Amino acid sequence: MLPIYALFFCFISFSFVTIILNVLYAWGLLSMPVEFIFFNDPYIPSLMMMPISFLTLLIINVRRHKLRICMDCKLERGDNYERGKLGSILDYESHFQLKNLLLLFGLLSVIIWTYYLIFYININQNARDWYVFTWLIIIMFILDELYFVARYYNLYLDLKDNDEIISPQELRDMTAKTYLRFYVVCGNNMYVDTHAVDARESHKEIIDTPFFTKRSVNGITVHEVKRIITRMTGVDHGELRFFFGRKSSDMSKHSLLRYFYFLDGTPDDYPELNAEGEWMKFDTIKHIYSTSPSRLSNITVADLTRLATIILTEKIFDEEGRRKSRIKSYNPTFNLDDVRKSELDFQDDKWLKISMFNSDTRMYGLKRWWRNITGRNTRKSRTWR
Repeated sequence: MLPIYALFFCFISFSFVTIILNVLYAWGLLSMPVEFIFFNDPYIPSLMMMPISFLTLLIINVRRHKLRICMDCKLERGDNYERGKLGSILDYESHFQLKNLLLLFGLLSVIIWTYYLIFYININQNARDWYVFTWLIIIMFILDELYFVARYYNLYLDLKDNDEIISPQELRDMTAKTYLRFYVVCGNNMYVDTHAVDARESHKEIIDTPFFTKRSVNGITVHEVKRIITRMTGVDHGELRFFFGRKSSDMSKHSLLRYFYFLDGTPDDYPELNAEGEWMKFDTIKHIYSTSPSRLSNITVADLTRLATIILTEKIFDEEGRRKSRIKSYNPTFNLDDVRKSELDFQDDKWLKISMFNSDTRMYGLKRWWRNITGRNTRKSRTWR
């Protein structure tokens, strides 16, 4: 939706600027050539539309990671690490289309304004003028569309050759599945498989939890979840705690639930669990996450990002987004003991929203006032269990 979102703002910006300039011209407050006034003939809208759209796209491209549509998408569907290959394709292609539009509007702006300043004679429009100001734009956009038709047809063929295409009919016929992931924790250590196979690159070894499974049901009881992790670990006295879950946004009706399974004592008390792996200090995992996240599985990276963002945001800010400490250099840390003791609801996205908009945001007071006026400052949670 990002390219459509960007084009919508291009049209809004063009309409707004055009109306303001024409109103100022009608009031006699501004003098402009007749080609810019829609009351007159000839009126050449491309003279303003191309550069205004270019500037709008430039701003959107610079702020693309802070756009509301992108932030809402990440809150609702997760980031690229969670959405897998489809998420990576959509993310890359949406930004590629945005850059393509930026280049297209920029090139057309240069061509049209060069012709207008050097070759155009405002006494009478001829066929060449119509070609440059109108048909050239239409032809350029048609050629651009044909390029993307070829690009995505080739992408479709590549995915089909790799047997990565699922038809809508197959999706409708699929049985609902519930995927379960468990992070087994003891003290400040997590049990991981350092030789797990990357789903995207089968020849690559990554670090991941060895405790995951799926059930062909739509939903699962807590009692059944506890029975599953007890069987998978061989330890029946652990503390099971729900982390968070997310439903698939497509027609497959799948869901992925994450749980913590906290064990008392020390890792020495559990030298062997029923799954192949080893105990790793959480400080080591955090170091890997910070320096070389590609060594971790994509879902693990996404889950650690959510976990760290919620815990650290709650430590730094209050529920109104204001810093609890006046010392801006204060950078708290956390460990798995903090996670076990925490009473935070990690399914609630409240703290994720606060991490995106807080007192560290530039002009926070003014923006907060405007959100209160427009009714956008509500911190309603998007929770699901």
